[in-house]
Amino acid sequence: MDEARTARAVRELLASLGQDPDAPELRDTPARVADFWKERLAGYGIDLAAELRPLPGDLAPVPVILERIPFVSTCEHHLATFEGHATVGYLPGAGGTVGLSKLVRVVQAYAWRLQVQERMAQQIAEALKTHLRPAAWGVQLVAIHTCMSHRGVKTPGVPVRTTLLGGAWVENPPAPFRS
Repeated sequence: MDEARTARAVRELLASLGQDPDAPELRDTPARVADFWKERLAGYGIDLAAELRPLPGDLAPVPVILERIPFVSTCEHHLATFEGHATVGYLPGAGGTVGLSKLVRVVQAYAWRLQVQERMAQQIAEALKTHLRPAAWGVQLVAIHTCMSHRGVKTPGVPVRTTLLGGAWVENPPAPFRS
């Protein structure tokens, strides 16, 4: 990310909104906003192959499911936030098992990008399939979208649920993936 260019763009945005970017209360805003976006879009730099490296040893193939992983993402259509929680799980297969925190990092890697919820669910699922080669997998995202709450139809508090299942869980999903 080009932080200086981002700060210049924010300065121009403030001016286009009729604000004085040199006013004392706004003088540091362009740099703060650039720092914010650098952090907000850090997911592009996460190496998922490294994160999803299997643990050593032969572990029992039992379902691994993390529920209610919090996330905040940014809608690519409006640059508005959407936030909620993810349930991510898999039944180990040929690719082995990973540490629990690695599933959280996968959610973060995709949440910290310009995003839409449906694609984010697909990307998380694809990462699980590609790197773990599980016998079954599931991804469920439930989020509230600022763009729905504050513009357009202005309907706050409406959760959006996206669920993807694969392998053995398509026909018989575990309880956390049942709506």
